[in-house]
Amino acid sequence: MCGIIGYIGGNDAASIIYSGLQRLEYRGYDSSGIAILNAGAIDMQRATGKLANLLPKLTHFQATHSSSNKQVGIGHTRWATHGGISEANAHPHLNQDGTIAVIQNGIIENYVELHTELQQAGVRFHSETDTEVVPHLLDLRMRSGMNFEQAAFAVLRRLRGANALVMMCTAVPGRMIAARLGHAGGVAIGHDEATGEAFLASDVPGILEHVRRVTFLEDGEVALIDAWHTDLRKLDGTTVQRSAITIAWDPVSAEKGEYRHFMQKEIHEQARAVTDTLRGRVNFESGEVTLNGFDGVRPTRIFSVACGTSKNSALVGRFFFESIARIPTEVDYGSEFRYRDPLLQPGEVVLGITQSGETADTLAAMSEGRNKGARVWSIVNSVGSQAERAADATIAMRTGPEIGVCSTKTFLASLVDQYMLACFLAQRSSDASIVARGHECARALALLPGLVGRMLDVDPIYEQLAQRFHDRRHFLFLGRGPNYPIALEGALKLKEVSYIHAEGYPAGEMKHGPIALIDEHMPVVCLTPQDSVYAKMVSQVEQVRARGGTVIAVITRGDEVIRAKADHVIEIPPAPELLLPMLTAIPMQRLAYHMALRLGCDVDQPRNLAKSVTVE
Repeated sequence: MCGIIGYIGGNDAASIIYSGLQRLEYRGYDSSGIAILNAGAIDMQRATGKLANLLPKLTHFQATHSSSNKQVGIGHTRWATHGGISEANAHPHLNQDGTIAVIQNGIIENYVELHTELQQAGVRFHSETDTEVVPHLLDLRMRSGMNFEQAAFAVLRRLRGANALVMMCTAVPGRMIAARLGHAGGVAIGHDEATGEAFLASDVPGILEHVRRVTFLEDGEVALIDAWHTDLRKLDGTTVQRSAITIAWDPVSAEKGEYRHFMQKEIHEQARAVTDTLRGRVNFESGEVTLNGFDGVRPTRIFSVACGTSKNSALVGRFFFESIARIPTEVDYGSEFRYRDPLLQPGEVVLGITQSGETADTLAAMSEGRNKGARVWSIVNSVGSQAERAADATIAMRTGPEIGVCSTKTFLASLVDQYMLACFLAQRSSDASIVARGHECARALALLPGLVGRMLDVDPIYEQLAQRFHDRRHFLFLGRGPNYPIALEGALKLKEVSYIHAEGYPAGEMKHGPIALIDEHMPVVCLTPQDSVYAKMVSQVEQVRARGGTVIAVITRGDEVIRAKADHVIEIPPAPELLLPMLTAIPMQRLAYHMALRLGCDVDQPRNLAKSVTVE
């Protein structure tokens, strides 16, 4: 949720940057900072807490900077990941001589390796952040003879993970360099050609009062920005040609930015949503998970209650709680839980999962749990909602507003939240092997933003599938283990936005009925990542093929066995087994979106559906 603002021009840079950061406050943060390059030096001010705490320090910039000079400035609102909430950990971060300043959104996955390398080179660090390695790496390369641009490309090619970065250097006082690696955060750049000013932001509302035509960075692109022009390059240095997009002044268009629909935008925000969900909660070195408000007591059993997409999320979460924390878990529809007179015992927890926090059936189930003496927890996306107020402890999804009626980024965030909670509970076990398992699984989360980012790359397969199958009226989705609930979610998404009938089934149950439906007219989506039940899924694919069914397989990259058997394949990157559902979910969303688009459906507001279901 971090906000980024950059400016080059002859006006009061600090005030412009501060104003832009105010417009991005909705994204959430715990500290802020501004750095201005003026008259050959970088001046920096930072503060913790609300952005208003930074305001008194703007007078320092106004007193020391001349408005007659071109100023280059960057600003940032941070949500802590590496290191606690302090001025030292707030962005921007500088090199040792204070000649390079960097701000960053995302997680640098190989931070420990780079930090160790720099320490061995004699670098002294002033923060606990992963970001600080970047200005020091730039500094070392410039000392070796590279110019600022060469050093930036060399350093960016070394970083792993999904990141958005902005850099400035006293050696090139009229320029900023911005980059987007993966999909952890956007970068929008605009110019006022009449005044010779450049504006940059992590989201369009931050600069919309200044410019209407903006250019968005894509994954793996670098922008060399001066007051009049932006030179776009790929990481290998080749030039990119892209026209700017005109953004309307109305808030809805501004929020959509470069995307045609909110659902499309929210699908592509998922790497950032994952990063923000993890911020300040997971120590990727030790594997320790910190969740504020939870008392650390391990429940003897968890009852997860939810509706719709959140119910599918809870079914995946059951695998996390049982596999990682070794806590028995049951999953119920919120609408059914209280009517079966559930048997609850002291020491058990009812966990309500609801993106809106106002879902009537889930709230009623949580109330039933409390009435029967259970502790009540919740996972929500809406701060201050009823589900948060009714719970003893809550995990916020931190995705930002989700406008599209069909949940996408909140579904993924709720999976991550349950995974983190499972790690948190594992680390409070009296069994050392369970504790170790919790730490191991938590450390694996450092990979997730980058993995999700790769799932959001441009891929023509979705348009091709929509063109081929948009006229089919029935689909079957098959999965096993934690990917069975993803099959349910895939079917639900297709039904919701394209109005095509679809069913999700555990693949092993196919032969107990659904196999009768399979013929040459029935597309069957098979979730076949290389996991512990992979061999079983190979068998299911064979059975579909034997009945003349069309197989659309989601496979692990490099899997030639399924590729040879399937009619169409969608690839996901290799990943730890329990992270796989967070990757296989994204093709389900993208397929549904493109099918609905091809059919001309109302993607953001499907018929008969509401974002928040507040009635039974």
